[in-house]
Amino acid sequence: MARPPSRRPGYNRKAQYGLFASYVVAVSGALAGLLLVVVAMFDPTGFSAIRSAGAEATAPVSASFKRLVSGVGALDEWIVAYFRAGTQNVTLRRQVDANRTRLIEAAAIEQENIRLKKLLKLVEEESSQVVAARLISSSSNSTRRFARMNAGQLQGVNTGMPVRAPEGLIGRVYSAGPNTAEVLLLTDNENIIPVRRTKDNIAAISTGRSDGSLEIRSLTAGVNPFKPGDIMVTSGTGGLYQPNIPVAIIVRIEGDIAVGVPLANPSRVEAVMVQRPFEASVTRTETAPSSSSLPSPAPARRSPAPTSPAPPPAAEASPPTAAPANESGQAAP
Repeated sequence: MARPPSRRPGYNRKAQYGLFASYVVAVSGALAGLLLVVVAMFDPTGFSAIRSAGAEATAPVSASFKRLVSGVGALDEWIVAYFRAGTQNVTLRRQVDANRTRLIEAAAIEQENIRLKKLLKLVEEESSQVVAARLISSSSNSTRRFARMNAGQLQGVNTGMPVRAPEGLIGRVYSAGPNTAEVLLLTDNENIIPVRRTKDNIAAISTGRSDGSLEIRSLTAGVNPFKPGDIMVTSGTGGLYQPNIPVAIIVRIEGDIAVGVPLANPSRVEAVMVQRPFEASVTRTETAPSSSSLPSPAPARRSPAPTSPAPPPAAEASPPTAAPANESGQAAP
């Protein structure tokens, strides 16, 4: 009996073609690998070029696979971070607030150290200082400009003493108690200060305006000589404030007056120094060496006054008289 012809379905034929193709690919890969081994053994330079070309060709694929692997590996971290985002946000906000508070405290401490160093240098240079104190409060009355410091009569503070800061003049002591004293600020309308311009010594009078500024009037008649930016210091006139203490800087001109702002802002100053009045300081400085270090001069011997010759007798001192006349009326020889 004759064998029936083969009637294979199309699927089986495709399977055979696929199997044949896999064999071809396997054999081709083996031959290519063997060729690369031979090239690597006998031509290393050429093998390096081939390897570099292969790396360049497969770089995009390698990068894509790398990102895919990294993303899959970090997927669990993303999920955990998503569910813990609220707690982490609250924690970070608290940490930021705490760091901000520490930064503010550090900046305040730094500014205080700068002011205290300036005050310490000022105390070392000044010989007329009485005591260093702090401004602890200000008056509640808006029409007057007072400040209160934590030093009084027990510390040597008396009424009328000047009060200054490293930046400039603050005012003068208005009233003193046992341990506190009120300071009449230079911005008060009853505080009048003799001042001068630093660059040419033009004299003026500074008066407070009770609004944080100063009114400066020149003592010379004519056009207002001041300009914005001029620095005013104490002149020493009057014997209360020492000369060359910074007072104000002029900010604008209003007709025949100049408006300035204090160089030492009482709202920003904490440490101040109380000084003796300028006239008392000068008197103390002048009298101290003569009473302590200089010996008292010995009384000088007075030489006897030269004796003048005794006046002649009256007869000798009187001029000669005329001779008596004779009976004929002629004078005797």
